[in-house]
Amino acid sequence: MLAKRLAAPALAGWDPAELSGAILLAPINLPGGLLRKGTRLDAALGATLVATARAGELHQPIRVGWPEPGDLHEDEAAERLAVAAAGHGIEQRPPRQSRLDLVAKWDGVLHVRTDRLLRLNAIDSLEVFTLFHGQAVQAGQLVASVKVAPHLIAGLIVEQGVAIAREAGPLVEVRPYQRAEVGAIAAESLTGAALARFESGARTKVEALGSRFVGATVLTELEAERDARMALRTLAVERGLDLILVGGVSAGDPLSPFYSALHSLGGRVLRHGVPAHPGSMIWLAELGHTKLLGLPQCGMFAKATAADLILPRLLTGERLTAESLAELAHGGVLGRDMRFRFPPYARDLDAPEG
Repeated sequence: MLAKRLAAPALAGWDPAELSGAILLAPINLPGGLLRKGTRLDAALGATLVATARAGELHQPIRVGWPEPGDLHEDEAAERLAVAAAGHGIEQRPPRQSRLDLVAKWDGVLHVRTDRLLRLNAIDSLEVFTLFHGQAVQAGQLVASVKVAPHLIAGLIVEQGVAIAREAGPLVEVRPYQRAEVGAIAAESLTGAALARFESGARTKVEALGSRFVGATVLTELEAERDARMALRTLAVERGLDLILVGGVSAGDPLSPFYSALHSLGGRVLRHGVPAHPGSMIWLAELGHTKLLGLPQCGMFAKATAADLILPRLLTGERLTAESLAELAHGGVLGRDMRFRFPPYARDLDAPEG
């Protein structure tokens, strides 16, 4: 880019055609209004600037740049980056003050390939910034923005960013909630109001995310492995539910009959505990295609915990692993100031005590 700073006396001697194709590098006030930085000058605007200088009405120098072969205007550069970065569930908004916004097309969970995001942003002048990976978002919500720092940028630099954004799947996407069949198991002796709170808490969360809650099974004799195995066989093997919420089984209790029942049916625990609080004693398991999300106390399903970051992801069909649950550590202090990451149903819920 060739750039010049032109004071009014110098500009007055220019042929207006020489300004055509240049880009304003700073805003300029004219009698007819403000010309914003980044404005492309055509013949008419060039003539206006020169005429204003000749009339003595230009009270500040102008700063302009001319593109060299291969240079891109900031809006075109942002557009190319945005197209490369945006995946399923993303809508693109028009450029606004050199920034291009990406919004969620539907309710769901935001996925960001954070390793590639860091690599892309390590390229000087390129900027792609997002909400948190794994955050629950709503249709129309801003999830990412794209821009470049200079008003003119070498196309080769932009292409480096585009290549990174396109590696192995989209850089940013919103995965929608799927219609899943979800049941619950209360591994505690619950009756009356306590049972109603457990079932209502589970139902509210599941149905808020568009899935079907089929009801709760209460295990009053959990010391009998047989009862746990029977419940799991009925819900996972015979009925084939997509997800079972389990209350009353701690990640820290390897002697729970529930785990031996799970293993006897061919299931396995994917992770004992998650690096986030409240909810660090959550566990995740699988039995066939059925996932099991467990909390140590049934009452916690009516509270806001790390489960409310995991449940939405399960209900998009994501195949969570121990490694993906480990990612919860970054941002895992889940105080009220972090509730924006939760789905709407959980933002006003109380947290568990302790």
